[in-house]
Amino acid sequence: MPDLPLDSEATAVADAKHEPDDYFKYFQEQPGSEPGTLSIDPDAPPSQIALIDYNSHQLAQTSEMEAESFSSYFHADSVSWLDVQGLGSEDILLTIGELCHLHPLLLEDVVNVPQRPKVQDYNEHLLVVMRMVMPHPDHDGFRSEQISFVLGDRYLLTFQEEPLDDCFTAVRQRICENRGKVRQLGPDYLTYLLVDAALDGYFPVLEAYGDRLGDLEEEVTHNPSRHTIKKIYQLRRELLALRRALWPQRSAINILSSDRSPLIDRDVQIYFRDCYDRLIQLLDLVETYRELAASLMDVYMSAMSNKVNEIVSLLTIVSSIFIPLTFIVGVYGMNFEQMPGLSWRWGYWACCGVMLLVAGSMLTFFWRRGWFAVFSFVNRD
Repeated sequence: MPDLPLDSEATAVADAKHEPDDYFKYFQEQPGSEPGTLSIDPDAPPSQIALIDYNSHQLAQTSEMEAESFSSYFHADSVSWLDVQGLGSEDILLTIGELCHLHPLLLEDVVNVPQRPKVQDYNEHLLVVMRMVMPHPDHDGFRSEQISFVLGDRYLLTFQEEPLDDCFTAVRQRICENRGKVRQLGPDYLTYLLVDAALDGYFPVLEAYGDRLGDLEEEVTHNPSRHTIKKIYQLRRELLALRRALWPQRSAINILSSDRSPLIDRDVQIYFRDCYDRLIQLLDLVETYRELAASLMDVYMSAMSNKVNEIVSLLTIVSSIFIPLTFIVGVYGMNFEQMPGLSWRWGYWACCGVMLLVAGSMLTFFWRRGWFAVFSFVNRD
């Protein structure tokens, strides 16, 4: 007998509540903390610093450097990209803040993760906070982390939560190979390339969700089970997390593409409009997948209801067949001495023959009326 829909739904919800899920975590400061206080997560990995300094003719690159050495790259004829991976080293972060004269509230937003995606202007610096996602290497789903861009006059600072693979490999290769016009323009164009790369990282994740939806649709149609509804619930939660990561970025990128900032050239500002269009495309995909997941839930409930109806119909037909048979054996099972046929030699076999004839007649009647066609084991595609 298949699982009942209500039982399956309750079990799936209970299982989902007990699964570890960090998509919806929020940062809470210590009550009464002074503005600008850095609250370092004790589990945050130590900070690693990588630098790429370039202009149209020269390139300097290092994967490990000291924070104190960054000031030596402040040149008017080059662009410096300082990439900080890991937010666990408070001394390194404070040193970078002092060298670049970062506002304490700016540094607080960078370190105290997660923050809502946003854009804030600090006169000499422009802060852009986004969410970066990539397919999870160990299981279905994705991993998400905050990426912060601090745009200065001749440099760009990026802060990542984890020292893992990111979406910026293609941008690094473009700089090193001097492809395109990245080395002819300033750090604002580099910011555009990195923001665009972060948005491109959503497409492989959404492509994987499209494949999962196709597999779930096949499973719901042909072999729904209690594990199916659990997968649907988990998929809906992950898609909701993607939407919550993407939706606030719409306002942030709209600011970059429309508001005038002295740190972003007007010619470069046009490129951010392309990022905005791409973000709208991503939101449309997420909403479409969420609607498909919701429809899969309805299809699952209908499939389970149909299975229950098939079982009830089968039991009803069986009961209908045995009702007259039960009546016959009940009548001849009464303990009266004077009953016709009790002393007849062929009475038992005649009674069995009548019961078989009644059962066969009812089965033939049900078959001709098409009542057996509702059962999946009779009417297979």
